[in-house]
Amino acid sequence: MQQSGLIMESKSSRFPFPFQPYPIQESFMEALYTALDQGKIGIFESPTGTGKSLSLICGALTWLRDYEEQKKLEAARLLDGPEKKCDAVKEDSTSQTSEPDWVSEFVQKKAERDMVNKLKDEELKRKKREERLEMIRHNAQLRYAMKRKANEDDEAVKLLQLSREGAESETFNPEEEGLIVAEYESDDEATPKSRVCDEDDDEDLEEDHVTKIYYCSRTHSQLAQFVHEVQKSPYGAAVRLVNLGSRPNLCINPEVVRLGNVQMMNDRCLEMQKNKHEKQEKASDSETKRRRGAPKATCPFSGFENLMAMRDEVLVKVRDVEQLLQHGRETHTCPYYSTRMAIPAAQVVVLPYQSLLHASTRKATGIKLKDQIVIIDEAHNLTDTISAIHSAEISGAQFCRAHSQLSQYCERYRSRLKAKNLMYIKQILFVLEGLVRTLGGKVGQNPNTQSCQPGSELLTINDFLFKAQVDNINLFKVQKYFEKSMISHKLCGFVEKYEGSGVITHSGSKNKENRRTEGLGRFLQTLQNKPTDVSEQQMAVEDKPIMASPMMLVESFLFALTNANKDGRVMIQRQECLSQSSLKFLLLNAAVHFAQIVQECRAVIIAGGTMQPVADFKEQLLFSAGVTEDRILEFSCGHVIPPENILPIVLCAGPSGQQLEFTFQTRDTPQMMEETGRVLSNLCNIVPGGVVCFFPSYEYEKRILGHWESTGVLQRLQSKKKIFQEPKKASQVEQVLSDYSKCIQRCINAGSGQTGALLFSVVGGKMSEGINFSDDLGRCIVMVGMPYPNIKSPELQEKMSYLDKHMPHIGGKSPGKALIENLCMKAVNQSIGRAIRHRGDYACIVLCDHRYARSGTLQKLPEWIRSSTHTHTTFGPAFASIRRFFLEKRQRPPL
Repeated sequence: MQQSGLIMESKSSRFPFPFQPYPIQESFMEALYTALDQGKIGIFESPTGTGKSLSLICGALTWLRDYEEQKKLEAARLLDGPEKKCDAVKEDSTSQTSEPDWVSEFVQKKAERDMVNKLKDEELKRKKREERLEMIRHNAQLRYAMKRKANEDDEAVKLLQLSREGAESETFNPEEEGLIVAEYESDDEATPKSRVCDEDDDEDLEEDHVTKIYYCSRTHSQLAQFVHEVQKSPYGAAVRLVNLGSRPNLCINPEVVRLGNVQMMNDRCLEMQKNKHEKQEKASDSETKRRRGAPKATCPFSGFENLMAMRDEVLVKVRDVEQLLQHGRETHTCPYYSTRMAIPAAQVVVLPYQSLLHASTRKATGIKLKDQIVIIDEAHNLTDTISAIHSAEISGAQFCRAHSQLSQYCERYRSRLKAKNLMYIKQILFVLEGLVRTLGGKVGQNPNTQSCQPGSELLTINDFLFKAQVDNINLFKVQKYFEKSMISHKLCGFVEKYEGSGVITHSGSKNKENRRTEGLGRFLQTLQNKPTDVSEQQMAVEDKPIMASPMMLVESFLFALTNANKDGRVMIQRQECLSQSSLKFLLLNAAVHFAQIVQECRAVIIAGGTMQPVADFKEQLLFSAGVTEDRILEFSCGHVIPPENILPIVLCAGPSGQQLEFTFQTRDTPQMMEETGRVLSNLCNIVPGGVVCFFPSYEYEKRILGHWESTGVLQRLQSKKKIFQEPKKASQVEQVLSDYSKCIQRCINAGSGQTGALLFSVVGGKMSEGINFSDDLGRCIVMVGMPYPNIKSPELQEKMSYLDKHMPHIGGKSPGKALIENLCMKAVNQSIGRAIRHRGDYACIVLCDHRYARSGTLQKLPEWIRSSTHTHTTFGPAFASIRRFFLEKRQRPPL
């Protein structure tokens, strides 16, 4: 249905909507409103094409509007009649306590005064914020009296992650001052007074956060689509929305953008901000001596007043990332920092998964979840996403590189580093030596030339730390040192300064004086120069791109090791060469990192087009995070299409009577491959437009297509449908889809011998998620076999073992075995959900494997598909029903 800009409110709905909502949309918004109002953890399933995004927007913002109005009314009532409130409280309290009247009266009046003062402050802040935003909406003057004292300006810039570095030096180049870590005190050694003062200072600097909705999704394109829906919604002109993104998405500084690498962009940006901070500090200090040297680069787009002005502009008009970039270039202002400054006053914050699901990223971004609303869209793989975010892998080459860089940093600045800094740096070096030792190598030598005994080993965290002989190191204190000292960033700047200097060789002895200044440069030169022998050339091809400082990865890996022993495992993967060997941390319990979100937030909404099966989702993520059954609200709606527009079929046998069973033992047999070819040939004869065929793996796709080519099956298929194949490179997907679409349109218009196109894809591949095969692009979806994961994978076996040990056995079924089937059916649901994208669409879904007919497996299909599914034990009736389905659609096109 065509959307319009007119705000309508149906007779049966209290939700403003750009058009008359479908009944399932009204039900969705009612359930959503209830979940937010009652502080529930909501699991919402709404098929693609049913207006899920618009329902989320209108339902959630309606609740937020009502909630804010209720708070205003309550504040007005208390401010208008505090004496009456106090008397009522007093009467109630005196009936329940034996304290003297004057004590109760004093306590109640004091509490009432405190409440009224707090409400007055909140109301004053709210009015000032609304007045400021209203001025901007009417194109009033944007210039405010932003003059602040120098120390206040410095503290505001501090919120942008700027840091003051080091003390003055007579020995070292002034440019190196910022590379030296400041004096460090651990929490145990810091005085209580200093800790309290620091906390108070931080609180004074922070702006109050209004009640808001955090909306996150998987990709930036999905977030952009959501923002566009908000712009078209009835709330588009009034809502205060902030669209967050990473530096690669929002940076407008050409000097930073040209770097390309995410880590290098982050480091360069932070360095520029630090240089600006130091420049301001020196300018304000009249006693600072002038020093010679080249001026340090600063970012011209981070002027404080401009950032504040753009912050307000961001709040008064909904913008996507492209519009933010354009506005930033026009005003010569950084969108990355201005959007973060707008978070406290925003009503809706749009951001990627990683920024919300990772605690340290939330802290760095300025996100506060206390009593807020979180909506996680496209959440069908939420458990796996959390596990992936908090897992870490690092190679032997990166460990050795980090150790070399840090040891030479320590040697260079030993005389400038305080005792505590030296102690923690020595601890980090000691840990790195132990980690490299578990791979069978040694630090201080070229990792490319060190051979190892190939093999893999899976250990608990405690066993791994014992094996590495670092179990006596307090990793929690080391992690705190990483955070407070920013040693990884200092090291990155140190590397950048000396990179390519070519001072010493990789081997050979030098005197102590030369080693202090020459070590890092020559080591980096050997890494940067083109390798000369064959083995080094091979390593250069196989090794991953090198960031300026791998200490960032080391920091992430050590942080992962602070998880509880039962919640993670460490995999040691030894290759023939140390540089190729790696350590990988596997998070087994995603709930440990999701618990803080569900505990702090007022409500959490987990939404997706296909959320089935949800049983393991609830057990592994919600119940394990401490969520009780009564706090969970489940909502699943059907599709907007009529039931006759979909024909799901479980096909148990092929045209020759061969039973379809794609197990590991039978799927490679010539009989099974040829029977599958006959099924596809028959379907291509009667299905118009596009047919999308999903295989369980790339390996099986290659094997079966090779067999078909040798037996002539591909030639028979080619006579009816032009054949396309999912590309190996993600950059080629768009071109293949474009050619596929054009071919189908050309065949339909020309009426030639070919009736459309056949696209071979892989479950879990580039076209099984996020791609729309609407209308003629996907008239038939064929699922070949059941895409079970590789059960022999050590990671999966460990996950199954963990679930069997810690999760309840429901119905006598092992949680580990249930995980295997649930992973399979989640992948199936995502793939078959690529068709049926709007109300007038229609398609046939063919599940080629008799195992789909099992009742337990059928129950894991989405309800709107399951209710229409037909099981056929022979091919004839199935073929007849598919032919009849498309004949009826050809004779009577859907509305």
